[in-house]
Parts: sequence; structure tokens; C-alpha cells
Amino acid sequence: MSQAKEPQTQEYVALELSQALDSGSLYEVRQLLKALSSARIAHLLESSPPKTRNVLWQLIDKDAEGEILQELNEDLQNEILSELNAQQVVELTEGLETDDLADILQQLPDQVAREVLRAMDEQDRHRVESILSYDEDTAGGLMNTDTITVRPSHNLGLVLRYLRRHESLPEMTDNIHVVNRSDKFLGILPLRRILVSAPSTTVKEVMREDIDAIPVDMEATQVAQLFEQNDWVSAPVVDEDGKLVGRITIDDVVDVIRDNAEHSLMSMAGLDEEDDSFAPVVKTARRRALWLGVNLMTAVFASGVIFLFQDTLDQVVYLAVLMPIVANMGGVAGTQTLTLVIRSLALGHISPSNSRWLLIRELGVAGLNGLAWAIVISAITFAWYGDFPLSLVIGAAMMINLVVAALAGAYLPLFLNRINIDPALAGSVALTTVTDSIGFFVFLGLAQLFYL
Repeated sequence: MSQAKEPQTQEYVALELSQALDSGSLYEVRQLLKALSSARIAHLLESSPPKTRNVLWQLIDKDAEGEILQELNEDLQNEILSELNAQQVVELTEGLETDDLADILQQLPDQVAREVLRAMDEQDRHRVESILSYDEDTAGGLMNTDTITVRPSHNLGLVLRYLRRHESLPEMTDNIHVVNRSDKFLGILPLRRILVSAPSTTVKEVMREDIDAIPVDMEATQVAQLFEQNDWVSAPVVDEDGKLVGRITIDDVVDVIRDNAEHSLMSMAGLDEEDDSFAPVVKTARRRALWLGVNLMTAVFASGVIFLFQDTLDQVVYLAVLMPIVANMGGVAGTQTLTLVIRSLALGHISPSNSRWLLIRELGVAGLNGLAWAIVISAITFAWYGDFPLSLVIGAAMMINLVVAALAGAYLPLFLNRINIDPALAGSVALTTVTDSIGFFVFLGLAQLFYL
């Protein structure tokens, strides 16, 4: 089997591995894994059932385990790390960048993490501890402390000689950071300027001083927005005194963007973005049970609203046929607004100055859609039952519920965000409760006025 070229598609790799495993040819599997990048091996592990996953992990080269481990989701990382002692973790993570090592240590029990830190050399331990002292969802938790710095008085010839003394430069190095004697950040020196400028030119003459460093306590989502807006490859990080403490690179920011997208998607179903797709049945069922219980309570509440109008339903039985239409339309309209607002919050587009305009816009959209679809459902109802009062009832209920759904979809995420509750996690359940309950109440309440 050739190792010169990595297979082009994930499907091809999965098929080859499956065939090799089925035939019992572990040598072929090992050779195939050697030809793959760490990221693709991690993808294969995450895409494999537990039995296959265990075989694949045993066949991976020991030198590559650390690089692969950092690419895995937290759930799978925890599963692998739980089987290792402190010394094995040290050996596995040897050579990893400081920020990646800190991410892995945060998955370990405190006692094991301390043992791992004690087993490191003093310089590496100090670097990792400096990152661990910051929250993982801040610039300090994202940064790498491996930086190259120069002084503004140095000339570029001296800078080039200094760079050549390094065996290699840190990954994603596109700029050299300029600091004073107190390590206060002054600006950046792009590598491209070093290469095209005369050796006698001083750093001061060609450095960029218009770059604002990232505060060490800035939230990770804000960091990602700055990278997007400025097209950065890397950015310096400073403490409250303006001293350079590290740098953030685009690969870490991509992880933040991906995690935020997965979080928004999975949270709407009450799932964790780090959940293992191939976790055991009992473990998965236990995680989902709580969210199902919450949804059950909201359904019981909506059923309680229906119970209030039991007599009306007994008198006009076909109300039960039409009732879900009003609630479902409200749910869809509310979800559209809710999703838009949650996305805008994540991107930092919503502020006190424009939230009122957004609300008015959503009410206008709901009013137009509500009127249009109220006319449609009224016509359909009259065609079915020939009952004009019933047509008016369902049309009015549709109009009211779509407007209420727009209000709830716009205000719920803003309110939840203000009280530090994740709107992606709690918004959908709260919205469903509102649209179902209001939809049933308005429809059955109007019907009771007309028929009883």
C-alpha cells in the first residue's frame, strides 16, 4: 500500500480501513494510518463505533498520539485520558504547543493535572500555568506564550541574525512583536518587511504601531470577531499593564468559530457540542433524559391550557382538528425570529441602540405574514366546514399567535442573555411553551366566546 499520497476522501479512507479491519490485516491498517494527517485520524476515531475506535487507537504511532488527541472532541479526550496515569499523559503530550497542552490538562482531574505539571520542566510548567490561570473562554485561555520579540532600536540585520539562531519559528508566525525593556507591547514587525528592507533599517522605521493588542480577559467570541473583521493570521495579547503575554493564532480562532456554531445548533436540542456520536447507549440516554423531562413539563403545561376549555371542545369537536395548526404556525414563526436574534447576538450585531428597530421590523413581518396566512386558513376552514364564525376564530387566532411568537422570539433571547442564561440552550423550550400555550388559549378562548 502506497504511503506517498494521502487518500483524497474521508469515505475512501473509511472504506479501506473497514475492509482491512474485517480481513484482520492490522499491518495494512497501521500503514494507512501513517499516511494520514492528525486531523483526519481524529475524524476517523470520532466517526467509528467504540470497538473499532479502540483498535485504531492501539495502532496509532506513539509519537503521533498527542497531536491526534488535541484534535478530538472533549468527550473522546476524556475517555482516552481517563485510562492514563500522569506519566503517560506527560509522554503523550510532549512537544505540543502550550495552549493545546493547557486545553488537555483542563480535561483532567485536578490531582492528575497537578502531577502532570510537576513532571514537566520548569520553563514548560511556568508557561502552561500562566495559561491555566485564565478562563478557557477568554483570550488568555486561547493564547500561546511562545512569542518572538525585538526592540525598536534594533536594525533588521540584527533581527535576521537573531531569527536564524532559532531551530524553527513558532507556527503561524507572520509578525515579530516589538516591545520595550519592560515587555510593554509597542507594535508588530511583519516578516515581509524584514525581507524587503535594507539590513541597516531600524525596527522603529518599518514597524506597525497601529495594531491594537487583544486584552487578556477579552471573551473568545469577541476575539473571533476581531480576527474576522481584520483578516488576522495572528494577534498579540497583553495584560492589564499593556505587557505582552502571548499571541493568538488563526487555528485557535477557527476552533472557537466551529465550537460556537456547533454549540448553537446542538443546544437547541438540549445536546452538548462535545457529545460523542458513538457514545454508549446508557450514557447517551442519561444525558438526553433531563432535556426530555423539561420538554415534558412544557407539554403538560400546554395540555393544562387545553383542559381549561374542555367544555368548548366537547361542544365543537372539530376544534381539536384545527387547534394544532395555530400552535404550529406560531412555533415556526417564533423559531425564525429566535434563530435570527441568537445568531445576531453571537455575531455582536445587536446592541441597545438597534434592538428596538429589530423588534419593530419583526412585528411588521409577523403582521404581514399573520394577515396573509390568516386569510388562507380562514378560507380553507370555511371550505371544509362551511362555518363562517369558525373561519373568523381561526384567522384571528392565527394573526394574534404569529405576532406573539415574533415578540417572544425577539425578546426571549435578549432577556436570557441579559440574565446570563444561554439563549441557544433555553430559548427554544421557552418559545415552544409560549407559542403552544398562547395559540391554544387564544383559539379556544375565541371559540368559547362564539359558541358558548
